[in-house]
Amino acid sequence: MGMANKGLRLAAVGAVTALALAACGGGSSSSSDSSASGGAGSGEPTKGGTIYYLTNAEQFDQIDPQRIYTGEDLAFFNGTIYRTLTAYKFSADAAEGTSLVPDLATDTGTVADGGKTWSFTLVDGATFQDGAPITCADVAYGVSRTFATDVITGGPTYAISMLDIPTAEDGSSAYKGPYTGEGQELFDKAVTCSADGKTVTFHLNKPVPDFNYTTTLLSFSPVPKAADTGEKYGDAPVASGPYLIESNKNGKGGKMVLARNPKWDPASDTYRGAFPDNWEVDYGIDPKVIDQRTMTSSGNDSFAINNGIEPEQLAVVFKSPTEANPEYNGRAISTLDPYVRYFAINTQKVPNLKIRQAIAVALDREALRKNAGGDFSGDYADGVIKPNMGQDFAPTGMWDTLLGQKIPDTGDPEYAKKLIAESGEAAPTITFDYPQSPTADKAAAIVVDSLGKAGITAKPNPIEPGQYYGVVFDPEKAHELINAGWGPDWPNASTIIPELFTPTGGFNLSQYDNPEYNKAVDAAKVELDRAKQAKMWQDLNTQAMADVVVVPTRFGREQRMAGKQVGPIYLWPAYGSWPYGQMYAGQ
Repeated sequence: MGMANKGLRLAAVGAVTALALAACGGGSSSSSDSSASGGAGSGEPTKGGTIYYLTNAEQFDQIDPQRIYTGEDLAFFNGTIYRTLTAYKFSADAAEGTSLVPDLATDTGTVADGGKTWSFTLVDGATFQDGAPITCADVAYGVSRTFATDVITGGPTYAISMLDIPTAEDGSSAYKGPYTGEGQELFDKAVTCSADGKTVTFHLNKPVPDFNYTTTLLSFSPVPKAADTGEKYGDAPVASGPYLIESNKNGKGGKMVLARNPKWDPASDTYRGAFPDNWEVDYGIDPKVIDQRTMTSSGNDSFAINNGIEPEQLAVVFKSPTEANPEYNGRAISTLDPYVRYFAINTQKVPNLKIRQAIAVALDREALRKNAGGDFSGDYADGVIKPNMGQDFAPTGMWDTLLGQKIPDTGDPEYAKKLIAESGEAAPTITFDYPQSPTADKAAAIVVDSLGKAGITAKPNPIEPGQYYGVVFDPEKAHELINAGWGPDWPNASTIIPELFTPTGGFNLSQYDNPEYNKAVDAAKVELDRAKQAKMWQDLNTQAMADVVVVPTRFGREQRMAGKQVGPIYLWPAYGSWPYGQMYAGQ
């Protein structure tokens, strides 16, 4: 999934002990981490009740399935209102929790033509919330929406890069999506349906042996054509999962309420537990208040969950980064997550390499890490491929040699001044985009201060978290420095490097477009020798750091908490999230 992390906890971000996925990832459930299935989870799952999801965001970034691309949101909506062809197994174990199981499909896919053709047969009895059966045409239509990039913005673009559809002269797909119909015949050849409407087949432009991981993404979930309202579809989406949206009011004091979908047939869906009667997402709550409510765990808050703990409470809740205090044992998690936290530098607005180097050199990464929770927040990062990616990881040497000399964790403002002098330009004035929270405000102040010591003027631009990616994905609204986080969609850096650093990637906040680099990425994507491919990803990671396309800050660790009556309690490795589809409220 190449999941994005909003940076609310930041980026969704140590020595890493096991491979975790992101998008799109998570942590290990090893005994060294404080993750457990305690609380209500110490018994059997209970039907009924309501789980309260407390968040300081005033809305979801996206609700449209083809546009959702943050790990937590993928996990939440996939566990509640949407279904996909394949899914990740619910497990705290790093290996099991990133393994594939069927969902809308009867199995995890049938591959042919050396990996260029994939077929999925749909289960019987799956319906939308109006009772209409889900067919191959609905799956194909959902995928087709991805190609309408002027309307369906911000989501994953794997379908565009992988399906066997020609490109136009400008390099974009010759198929422009279902709203114009331009190139529709090309899409209809690439995505075909069996005569009975039960089997969907994807014809790819190159072998993709792990394509069935791609189909876990909500961009491959079904959408009924008659209900599609284009850009506004997320306002009233049609559910295919066990819940539907009963109401949704954004803003402080607003809430989303999910109710049971009466047309959902549990016999067609052995994947989701669908235990609570309702889910309630309460928007716009101060993070400090969220902490106090979940720590106290009384009344409805006994059935509440949060997605992060403020740094000042970490020493109260935990003995150490790997062990909770007794009062919170079994309902507090501190574990590795799949994300790398970084600042993207908009290379179109900061084209001078020496200036980008100066920004990286000047940043006080030690202060940023301390602000995020110190040891609780993870280890210093030197690239966007995390050590838990196994063979795809290798140190880049960014802070040792790539920037011309060793850079201390506290930054080196004098060396940054030297780089600015060598740039031939005056010290720049830049704006720093970030999703607002009390902790993020403090981080922004650190950015402003540390860059200021090198003569760089940084202006903080706090953005409401629920609107954050919608803003920074807009080239007209995004600024020079952008707070971000990313984790792999599955265990291959093909879900990291191309997504972050090429024009066809779904998360290129840096607006990086280097023709030679793009060519090398394309070669790595089709390299079938896995060891050789791993070396290619390592080299491309190093090159991106040498070009200072981003400033990596942390390989992350995650803390969160639930009320006493919620289970099971663990960080799901597939998304670095709660296991929403199996959660329940104790009685």
